[in-house]
Amino acid sequence: MKNRYEDTRQHLLDTGYSVMAVKGFSGVGLSEILKTAGIPKGSFYHYFKSKEQFGEALLEDYFQEYLKQMDECFSVRDRSAADSLLAYFEAWMKSGDEGCDMHRCLVVKLSAEVADLSESMRIILRIGTDRIIERLQKGIESAIEEGSLVLPMNAYSAATTLYQLWLGASLLSKINRSMTPMVDAMSTTLGLLSKN
Repeated sequence: MKNRYEDTRQHLLDTGYSVMAVKGFSGVGLSEILKTAGIPKGSFYHYFKSKEQFGEALLEDYFQEYLKQMDECFSVRDRSAADSLLAYFEAWMKSGDEGCDMHRCLVVKLSAEVADLSESMRIILRIGTDRIIERLQKGIESAIEEGSLVLPMNAYSAATTLYQLWLGASLLSKINRSMTPMVDAMSTTLGLLSKN
């Protein structure tokens, strides 16, 4: 089986992700991505017509991997669906605990920036976040169905509320360079997801 980095297109996307997760979309030029990746300019244009198309592919790749990780988290057989939901948010909190500059959520990092720059990238972000909420909703529905969770609201509202809570907490953690918003989000999440 080939190493992931033997695929030049994927190597460009992985490199772009590592750089843009820290500096943003506008803060990174193609020359920096190419230099970091060790790939000539012509190779970039073989795969992508523009930086915007690269950004679209980067977001699509990010969501594909993120959703795969969510599916793995929610498919662990030796725990309840409610515990799988909590594991998902604990992993989110742990990713923020590595330091605000190292938090790798492209939704948090790029949403406000690219939503006004690129309609196509905004749509990819919207579709991707909708899919995250759908998976959270399914996880909540599974937990309710198996009896490991009782909620005062419907599953879609709970999923949307939790996702918005965590996006906001991630952003505030970056602004404040503090884990306090994430700790508060976890406290609220535990209160909502504990069996009544």
